[in-house]
Amino acid sequence: MALTPESLVNKSLELVSPPSTYAQLDDLIKDPNSSADDISEVINTDPALVTRLLKVVNSPFYGFPSQISTISRAITIIGTRELTHLVLATAVIDAFKGIPSSLINMTEFWRHSLASAIAAKYLAKACGQRATERFFISGLLQNIGSLVIYQSVPELAREAINSAEFGHEVIYKAEQRILGFDHTDVGQALVRAWRLPNSLEEVVKCHHTPSDSVNFPLEVAVVHVADILVSSAQFGHSGDTHVPPLDPEAWELLGLDANVVPDILQELAVQLDELVSLLT
Repeated sequence: MALTPESLVNKSLELVSPPSTYAQLDDLIKDPNSSADDISEVINTDPALVTRLLKVVNSPFYGFPSQISTISRAITIIGTRELTHLVLATAVIDAFKGIPSSLINMTEFWRHSLASAIAAKYLAKACGQRATERFFISGLLQNIGSLVIYQSVPELAREAINSAEFGHEVIYKAEQRILGFDHTDVGQALVRAWRLPNSLEEVVKCHHTPSDSVNFPLEVAVVHVADILVSSAQFGHSGDTHVPPLDPEAWELLGLDANVVPDILQELAVQLDELVSLLT
């Protein structure tokens, strides 16, 4: 069978099931007859998930002045969509726990991913965006295709990692040479298989090539810039030891002053370690 993004995803799905709790919650959010109580009920069926979500909601990442002790209260404070995205984040992080540390340091992978998520959220806020939770989850999952490659074809993944490191090239270029496609193609195939939002599919596919974005250029540009900032500041890595090139048009699209960057990186540094410990 030919090696394709879809074949890798199909192989990976034998080990990794779609995030079912997220799917249930997403259906409820789309249902005009559902309530916050319905969403609480779904989440409360998983005590481990409840504990984890409450720890995150009570962390410095949100900075609420008083303790939030129930899921229903969390929904009231941060909203159903944001909480649902946190459920998706925890589900994906849990789904790929089996990748061996001899191939990739998963703590560093998720450190980079969470740093990108935080940076994307703050960049979006600086751009005047309100519903910033979608930027957080897009930043977090931009490299989800890498996890499928690491899990499905670890020998080829190692070859790509080594080739990129010693050949002084970004990893997606090495993947294209070795596999015939890269982690953005695989990530797009997984997002489709899991029926995740179209905006997330486009971010995953275009975060290295934001000029290819058609329907969600701002989301793609934000995550692209966040990834560059995090890579430059060396907050973990996703297997790529080189900083990908910045697309100047993506930066221009954000319309931001460069002076916002140090503040975002400082805020990120304050929040990152605890968020990594809570979610990974």
